Amino acid sequence: MAALGREQLRAALLRYVELPGARCLRALGLTPNAVTLLGFGVTVAASVLVGMGYMLAGGIVFLLGGGLDLLDGGLARLTGKASPFGALLDSVFDRLGEASLFVGLAVYALRAGFSPDYLIFFILTLLLALIFSQGVSYLRARGEGLGVFSKAGLMTRPERVALLGLGLIVGQVVWVLLAIAVISCFTLFQRMFTIRSALEKGG
Repeated sequence: MAALGREQLRAALLRYVELPGARCLRALGLTPNAVTLLGFGVTVAASVLVGMGYMLAGGIVFLLGGGLDLLDGGLARLTGKASPFGALLDSVFDRLGEASLFVGLAVYALRAGFSPDYLIFFILTLLLALIFSQGVSYLRARGEGLGVFSKAGLMTRPERVALLGLGLIVGQVVWVLLAIAVISCFTLFQRMFTIRSALEKGG
């Protein structure tokens, strides 16, 4: 049921956001790789804003960077410029961009004047969210290297980006990080066993 709902949402995003946005970027003369790098730059700018304590502005800019990330693949398909290197570049800068936001959040926490106990809680929650979310992304890449293409799981990158952006905007980022950590841990094992099952069937 969740997978069906996700596919319906993905189809709506493709029709009403990705394709119109890709056409606009094509009209501006941008290449898919340029959009990837632009999205990364916007995400780093969001991270700097967050580190300085401008959470609302950082959240809005971060969602803008996430939107550009959604469009680079659509632009590549629209212009016929999809390539293995473009996919590699997109994957690498997706990880770097997401990690940069976690760095910004760590700087924010260290400068915010939290009590020692709350600071420890914040940093541990942030690290667990980072570790498990990166683990989910790694499993997808590792599975593809083994011939298994899986997007299984509740907390994939689009969900993380949306939750992080909204958490920054509403000022509840620590609880969003906690939710990402817990659900990403579940997703990691969910995806691992999905890949194992596919490998066993293939063998």
